[in-house]
Amino acid sequence: MLGLMQKQPLLISSLIQFAERYHGDTEVVSRRVEGDVHRYTYRDLAARARQLANTLEQEGLQFGDRVASLAWNGYRHLEMYFGVSGSGRVLHTINPRLHPEQVAWIVNHAEDQVLCFDTTFLPLVQAVHAQCPTVKKWVALCDADKLPTDAGIPGLVSYESWIGGASSTYTWPEFDENTASGLCYTSGTTGHPKGVLYSHRSNVLHAYGAALPDVMGLSARDTAMPVVPMFHVNAWGLPYSAPLTGCKLVLPGPALDGKSLYELMEAEGVTFAAGVPTIWQMLLNHVRAGGLKFSSLRRTVIGGSACPPALIDAYRDEFGVTVLHAWGMTETSPLGTLSTLKRKHLSLPREEQMKLLQKQGRPIFGVDLRIIDSAGQDQPWDGKTYGDLLIRGPWIIDSYYKGEKSPLVFDAEGHGWFPTGDVATIDPDGFMQITDRSKDLIKSGGEWISSIDIENIAMAHPAVAMAACIGMPHPKWDERPIIVVVKRPGAEVTREELLAFYEGKIAKWQIPDDVVFVDAIPLGATGKMLKTKLREQLKDYKLPGV
Repeated sequence: MLGLMQKQPLLISSLIQFAERYHGDTEVVSRRVEGDVHRYTYRDLAARARQLANTLEQEGLQFGDRVASLAWNGYRHLEMYFGVSGSGRVLHTINPRLHPEQVAWIVNHAEDQVLCFDTTFLPLVQAVHAQCPTVKKWVALCDADKLPTDAGIPGLVSYESWIGGASSTYTWPEFDENTASGLCYTSGTTGHPKGVLYSHRSNVLHAYGAALPDVMGLSARDTAMPVVPMFHVNAWGLPYSAPLTGCKLVLPGPALDGKSLYELMEAEGVTFAAGVPTIWQMLLNHVRAGGLKFSSLRRTVIGGSACPPALIDAYRDEFGVTVLHAWGMTETSPLGTLSTLKRKHLSLPREEQMKLLQKQGRPIFGVDLRIIDSAGQDQPWDGKTYGDLLIRGPWIIDSYYKGEKSPLVFDAEGHGWFPTGDVATIDPDGFMQITDRSKDLIKSGGEWISSIDIENIAMAHPAVAMAACIGMPHPKWDERPIIVVVKRPGAEVTREELLAFYEGKIAKWQIPDDVVFVDAIPLGATGKMLKTKLREQLKDYKLPGV
């Protein structure tokens, strides 16, 4: 027997329709590439998204055709989220921090028909446009009078002139909710990047899940600022969760330094923000240096890589800001877990609560986790035994775009699980903690050492701004850890002082053998530390006494 409920597909267009109808006067505020602050409402956003949809019709784009973006977090980029996907096309968000050769490869692999870009990225577009034969229209996300002259890109048009003549009257089509809506490629640190193709259903369900009280807890009373870029996994779903809840949205554009972020947060009354640890470390440094406080910020989601406990403590103890530690991947849309306490944990001593909150957290409804050993056997959820982390759910990848082989592994019941490449523990309450990426674990004398544990201790030292732990070859122990450190401006710490800082915090055999001070640690396209590049830079390094 089937239920007798109305059949309404879960479509991205329904999110902007809802926001327009019930939160039409709520603001969307953007810092533009031009430097000024632009503001309009969800009602305006919806109308311009319909103009864009009509423009795509006029261009002759077919259902399922890909439209690419090379853009910061801004209102025009947001219009693409709804105008492109809502009309049945696929929005392909490209990471502009990738190498030009990778960008060109991605555009060709996706067979993009239109590419819209912020003028910041004009040099990148000039470098790749001749290598992208599928792109029929190049659009600069700017006003007509700001269109770059003599750009050397045939048929280049400004976004405002492109959509300006189109009608804002448009009926959003209805179609199968499993239809593709967005395309995002992995960072591609080894080999070519791989495409992850999201559906309307997966993105709408993810938006619901992300807004839950034990996740981001968004509401119509919030002002949300996604600092995580819209070119990376849909800015963790915030462009969809914000209209779903009707919260005010503040988009920081290209100005991601601590000063710019702080000033925009204060001016717009931001209550909630999201980004990677390196961004929040920069913001913390700015606020500390200026003796400043946050007047409105109450919580922030930090993910993308493991958040040092010292960073969580600093925001909580010095500024009264709750850090929500999260974990996910491009392949998981991205949210998999987020760390919030259960009722039974509220009576625990604060130190015990913090041990839980420093973990990557509990799965969101719809997400299921397993940890397995090398033989594929499930490992106990005791918070101590670690294993390879697997994940499944309605917004988890099934296969890569144009992939020849599914990445899934299957259990005895025939369920497919995505292997994350992370090594983790899970405790009896379902709190998951990443102990390392499988490729970053250090094996010393037959025992595993977590690079994350070593990094977190270093980050707790007041003189350390950034730290990365890598393994170095050793003739007796196979590998031994070293810690690579960037010092805070004006701070001093010696090798001996930092190594002494580990005593009593970790087993003696896990203490790094050496400290290497550097001016900077290489970061990837999404703000994560690039340990592969770091190993290349230190290829001639020798451990002391070896």
